[in-house]
Amino acid sequence: MKHIYIFALAFTIFTASCAPKTPNPNDQIFVAVQQTIAAIPTYTPYPPRPIATLVPLDGLFCEYQFCIGHPADMAFFDVSAQRDPTAPSTTSQGILAAYNANSLFIQMLWQNAPGTQDSQFMLDLILDNQVDSRNGNLDPLLVGNLTVLFVPITTTATPVLPYGGAAAWTCGGRAFAWKTYTSQPELAKNLLNEALQKFRCEN
Repeated sequence: MKHIYIFALAFTIFTASCAPKTPNPNDQIFVAVQQTIAAIPTYTPYPPRPIATLVPLDGLFCEYQFCIGHPADMAFFDVSAQRDPTAPSTTSQGILAAYNANSLFIQMLWQNAPGTQDSQFMLDLILDNQVDSRNGNLDPLLVGNLTVLFVPITTTATPVLPYGGAAAWTCGGRAFAWKTYTSQPELAKNLLNEALQKFRCEN
């Protein structure tokens, strides 16, 4: 299984190198997912605990003029910089991804969107239609002073993490999107809510 992931990763990187100079967010997201999946251990995971519906988000990521909560045992890496060291993420646009030893995957992207109030287009950017499927209706949430659009998803990106969710919102002239792959369907919305309790952005 690991050899398949490594081959897929190598093929993705090779084809990405032939892509046009204009960055395609969907290509960057696909690369991030493949890199993360390739790094997840291939041993058979322990069965998930049936009531593990909340992961403590004690960490705080603060960069690119925004902050967001995350599990303390995971660190975001800059997908844009990994793909092209001369074009890292900036405050104007960027892509981050992270995973931890418990096989939790989180991805985040943002871009300038002055005057935009409807963030739904960001869901189309962060969801990969090759592996992600919406698994319910769009759910508007109010988290603090943020109006957030959330949708549960299923994914075939990896059999270890078949569930998840995606969300989008606007803040300070930028549009944000967040996605997670999880082992249990109940985790995604709880993770989002806890992450956004610590969210803030600067103009």
